[in-house]
Parts: sequence; C-alpha cells; structure tokens
Amino acid sequence: MSKAPRTDTQPPAPHAADSHDVIRVHGARVNNLKDVSVEIPKRRLTVFTGVSGSGKSSLVFGTVAAESQRLINETYSAFVQGFMPTLARPEVDVLDGLTTAIIVDQQRMGADPRSTVGTATDANAMLRILFSRLGKPYVGPPGAFAFNVPSVSASGAIKVERGAKKAEKVTFNKVGGMCPRCEGRGSVSDLDLAQLYDDSKSINEGAFTIPGFTGGGWNSRLYAESGFFDPDKPIRTFTKRQLHDLLHREPTRMKIAGINMTYEGLIPRIQKSMLSKDKEAMQPHIRAFVERAVTFATCPDCDGTRLAAHARSSKIKKLSIADACHMEIRDLAEWVRGIEERPVAPLLTALQQTLDSFVEIGLGYLSLDRPAGTLSGGEAQRVKMIRHLGSSLTDVTYVFDEPTAGLHPHDIQRMNDLLRRLRDKGNTVLVVEHKPEVIEIADHVVDLGPGAGTGGGTVCFEGTVDGLRGSDTVTGRHLDDRSSLKDAVREPAGVLEIRGAAVNNLQDVDVDIPLGVLTVITGVAGSGKSSLVHGSVPADLGVVSVDQSPIHGSRRSNPATYTGLLDPIRKAFAKVNGVKPALFSANSEGACPTCNGAGVLYTDLGMMAGVASTCEDCEGKRFDASVLEYRLGGRDISEVLAMSVAGALEFFAEGEARTPAAHMVLQRLADVGLGYLTLGQPLTTLSGGERQRLKLATHMGEKGGVYVLDEPTAGLHLADVEQLLGLLDGLVDAGKSVIVVEHHQAVMAHADWIIDLGPGAGHDGGRIVFEGTPADLVADRATLTGRHLASYVGA
Repeated sequence: MSKAPRTDTQPPAPHAADSHDVIRVHGARVNNLKDVSVEIPKRRLTVFTGVSGSGKSSLVFGTVAAESQRLINETYSAFVQGFMPTLARPEVDVLDGLTTAIIVDQQRMGADPRSTVGTATDANAMLRILFSRLGKPYVGPPGAFAFNVPSVSASGAIKVERGAKKAEKVTFNKVGGMCPRCEGRGSVSDLDLAQLYDDSKSINEGAFTIPGFTGGGWNSRLYAESGFFDPDKPIRTFTKRQLHDLLHREPTRMKIAGINMTYEGLIPRIQKSMLSKDKEAMQPHIRAFVERAVTFATCPDCDGTRLAAHARSSKIKKLSIADACHMEIRDLAEWVRGIEERPVAPLLTALQQTLDSFVEIGLGYLSLDRPAGTLSGGEAQRVKMIRHLGSSLTDVTYVFDEPTAGLHPHDIQRMNDLLRRLRDKGNTVLVVEHKPEVIEIADHVVDLGPGAGTGGGTVCFEGTVDGLRGSDTVTGRHLDDRSSLKDAVREPAGVLEIRGAAVNNLQDVDVDIPLGVLTVITGVAGSGKSSLVHGSVPADLGVVSVDQSPIHGSRRSNPATYTGLLDPIRKAFAKVNGVKPALFSANSEGACPTCNGAGVLYTDLGMMAGVASTCEDCEGKRFDASVLEYRLGGRDISEVLAMSVAGALEFFAEGEARTPAAHMVLQRLADVGLGYLTLGQPLTTLSGGERQRLKLATHMGEKGGVYVLDEPTAGLHLADVEQLLGLLDGLVDAGKSVIVVEHHQAVMAHADWIIDLGPGAGHDGGRIVFEGTPADLVADRATLTGRHLASYVGA
C-alpha cells in the first residue's frame, strides 16, 4: 500500500534545543568591567579587541571561561572538589548558554628541568612504550626509559605463613631511566668559590665578596668569631677540615659573641638565603652576584640526556630513545613512519598523529627533549593546542589568549587556518587578539574600551569586521594603520662583534650588531633569534635583558613592591607622621592582624572547596585601622595603593606629598604605557605583555648600555605600538643601544638596522639571510620577512 503524498509544504518548526545559539552575558562586573552585556554567537569565531587593560581578559577568561569551569567542577563529588582550585562565581547577573570551556593560554610551562616538550604532550610516554616493546637489547618496562623514574633496589626479610611462620629473604628491584648523577636534570650546578671570597685574604681582612657579608657586619662576624679557624689567616692556608667547616658545615647551635646562634657553612647558607629565591625579585646587586657565582655544566655521566646508561643502550633502527628525543620533531616523524611492526601499529598511529600535529602547527623545529620552561609564551600556547587538534569533541568553547604571540607574519596564516578548523568542527572559538590579520578572519568582533583600567570596561562595538572598520573606536581607527619606512636612519656608534655563534641551531654565525641605534632581529619562529641575542651577546657589556619569563610573585606582590616604589612612599609617610616606615607595609608591622595583610580570609572547608572572603576588619585594605589614621597629602596608605600610576604621578609631583624618588619610578611606568595599573594590583592579575613592560620600567633605571628586548609588542594594542616606538627612540637618544627581537612589522619599519635569520626554522635556520636597513630589506624582497614587510608598508 503506497503512502499518500504529503500536502503540507511548511518546513518543520525549529526544535527548542536549536534555539540556544548564543552565550548571553548580562551585567558583568569582574575587575574593571562596567555592567557589560554581550551576546556571543556559538559555533563561530569571535575576536575580542581593545587596548591593553580594557577588560578583554576579564570578560573572556575572568567571566565566561571561569564560570564554565566552576560549573563543571561542581558536577564532581565534594571529595574530588577538595583537590581542585577554588573558583568563586564571577560578578555577573546572568550567564546563559555556556558550554565546556577549554582554555589555551600563554602561561609558561613549569620551569622544572624534568618537564620537557615530550613529557608535556604525551609523545615521550608513547616513545617509552615503543622502546620497551621493540628496543634491543631489552632493558625493562616503559619506566626503564623514563628520566624522572629512579632505579630502586632493596632487600629484607618478610614473614610468610605456610603452615608455620617463617622468615624469607626477598629482594625488590625497580628499573628506572633516571641518570643517578644529575637526577634526570641533564646538568649539574656548582658554586664558583672564586666569586665567594678572595683566598689571599683573611676573614678579618674582608675576604668575603658576597653581598651582605662585607664590611664587618653580623654575617662576617659569625664566621670570624666561630672558633673553627683563625680569622687572621688567609683562607688559602686553611686545612681541609677548616675549609670544610667554612664551606659545608651542617647547622650547629652555639654561642657566638655571647649570643646563641646557628652556625652554618657558607654554601648551604647562600643556597637558602639567595639561590632558593626568585631571581627576578632580587635586588639588582644580589641578582648580579648569583649570575656570577652559580655555574651550570652538562652532566658528564649522561652527557645531558638525563638518562641512565642502560636506557641509552637499547636501540631501534640504530637510534636510542635519547637520540630520538634529541632529533627535530619533523625528522622524528619521518623516522617513526619507517617503523613497520604489526603488534604496535595502534601505538605508532597515535605517535605519528601527535608528531604530525607539531609540524602542522609550525613547531616541527622543536625536539622532545627541549625543556618546557625554555619555550616562549607563544610556543607554550601552541604546544598546549596539540592536545586539542585531534580531539573528537565538538560544541566546546575554545578560549585563546593571543595565539599569534611569537609568530612571524608568515606563520600567522597557519594559525588562522587552525582556528578556522576548530570552528568548522562545530566549536565556539573565542580569541583575545591585537593582530589585524587575525581580526580580519573573525565572524564576530567585540571591541572593549575606550581606554584602559578605570577608563575601559565597556563594549564600544559589537558586530562584523567591516562594521568595526567603519566605527569610530580606537581599534576601528587603527585597524588599517601601516607604518612607513623612516626617511633617514641613525649612524651606529660602533659594533658588537659576534663570531662563530653556535648556540642551539646557530650555524657558526658571524655578525656585527651596530651599537647606539635601534637594531631589530627578525626571522620565523625557531630561526635562532633568541639564541643569537641571549646566547651570544657578552654579558660584560652591561646588558639589560628584558624577556617574557614570568614574574614570580604571590598575591601580596604588586607593582609598588616589585619596582621598589613602595620604599620611598613608606619613607615619605613615616617622615611626615614621625613614625616607623615598617608601619606602612602590609607585609610587616602595619598589617591588619585579622588577615595578616592579605586583605582576604581563606576558610578551609575540609574536603569541600575552600572559600576566600574579604576581611571584615580592614575591608580588604590590608592595613591595621591605626595605620590608616596617618596621612600624606590628605590620603592614607591604602588610598595611595588604590591609585592608578597616572593618578599617583600627579599626587607625588607637588605639595606635601612631593616625593622625587617615587615620581621617577612612576614616570618610567607611565612611559612604558602602564599608566592605568593601580599601584596595589596583585602581580598575579597582570598579562604577559604587562609583566614585560613592568620589567622594562624597573630596568630603565639601571646603568646598562645595551638593552635587549624580547617581543615588547606582545599584548600591545595597535594604538599602543606607537608609544612603544617612542620609548625605544628615547632610550637610543639617551645613548643606549637597543636590540629588539620582534615580528611586528611596525617595529621592523622603524628600525635603523635589521638582522634577518632563517631561511627556515630549526636546522633549516640559524643563518643570517639579510643584514641592512629596512629600506634595503624591502627593496631586496629576497627573504620571507622582506616580502611581508614590503606588502605591509605598501612598497
């Protein structure tokens, strides 16, 4: 029986489940957001733009991604939640239509030397299984090839009941791959004794050359009056026992100069007081001492491979696992392709896909044994992406933080293709980005601003890229900005000769870097730029190096403490009020006794997630109420720390609050474009670009003659690049030499001299492919950089 033909031609009514096609945010007030309401389309690519500090990260990471993660965490049992980070609900009225968020940020990976590119992506784990199955000779299970698993052997007696109790001798062996000498680190560190003391002098003659141990203070008296050796004899005449007591003696309680004290050898003392601390947070003279005194050498037993001899002896096709991890990943991918063993075919397929993802994302030049801590922010972000490229998940929200950081214009196209591919699989892709090449591919743009800090936090524009271009927002006006080449370049005042540079992939490079001008080092990611600048420029030139390594600081650290600005402010408060400076420190005597100067109270709820709440006694101000009665220029210390850099610059310029030392530091912060930061803002809330500029402001007061900057445009809006170029010009005009590793075409166009490395990455790079003026590079058009710069300046 045939079916009757349908007479209704009406399309079926849309299913209710298909109506949830936007993420709705209403009334977001996280950080500086001012009641922001936006609708973000799902399964589309949305780019968030705006000047640094306008609120992009607060909206994307602090609101949308944070709430998504919090809601997912709440699906776990209370016991499991106890092991997860505490996430408070963001300050927002309505958040609808959220999906699972995967955050791919630029946080550097752990700096532990045992963390490598291979361990961070599971490629190493798969290689270890491969070698344990196919390696000849057989040395053990996968753990025998792991440089973070030590070999353990033990023996003893255990009681066994077989009818009657009797003791049986047993031995236990576990084979690990860790090199016993360096404990899987690949290098051994040592202290250069010549940097600690002058052995031709006695202690009383001032033999010590360690900061804080000179001038007859308590540190030198501790050793001089210990009684273990004669303080009037030159150190070189000490017996072995006396030298051991001076350098290595374990902590000993004793009376010294009538006071009960703990005596300890020089080396453990320095390790505790200096070497265990974050280098960036040290005072400049202590940092310089640590850099001089600590020497690192490749482990002689494992030759830097981190692996024990047995792990290196097992081979597949003439290669050990150490050789495989040391190869460039694109070469390793070809080697794996040549292995045809049916029993391990699924493993080979999975390993092949992971290695091919590296090549596809433009990281084929890395090796699996590269320490994860040495990756740049952009490289770390792309390594994290590898896990998601082959993922079968759809309808997921991917959140990216400037995925083009550290990418040459040539590589940005590749990144754009990857972002589109994630979107086309049915995912929502949210990107915080400044580069016009990425903004161009957006389906939807949300522009925040108009300014930074308190001057931002509102949505200035929402719509298409063409709509943004026609709008009168800061981003819209600067979207098509193109720098032009300079009419005239400065003449160098001399040259810095580098001869035979062979660090990492550099191929015996000879180059003269001009001094007294703005020199830009360019080239695709992995071409050897950082190796040339950080590995070959001699440190004795008074080099001030400002890179993107993270600033280690707790939530108690802020721009005022990091830059040393708080010292003159505390002294000014103390002088006017006739009290001690320590009262005006939230980490010292002035701290609120209830929260110990943290401003918040942490309540541990056992196996439930802990809760952070604002301290009711100090209302989050961090200071004891009595301290807040002391004023300077009509403001208390908490009000000063709540000021922006720009506001504090005016406040400390004149009147009762006039403090030249503070004004000088604030001026530097304003010069690097951080006028919107508040003095007491925790360092943990700063972006990568803000951290680098904070470092730059701190280092600008140093007397170094050569400034080396690593991608200073990272995290900078198109409108802010102009200010950065002015700052670099100011440094050069003040007689400094400025060397910048950079991909931004505006900085290249502004340079006096360009050194271009390449032509490719890894072993295809490491050579100088051009050196000369930007105009010559554009006219030449022989390199990738030259062609991109030519199209940028419209030549």
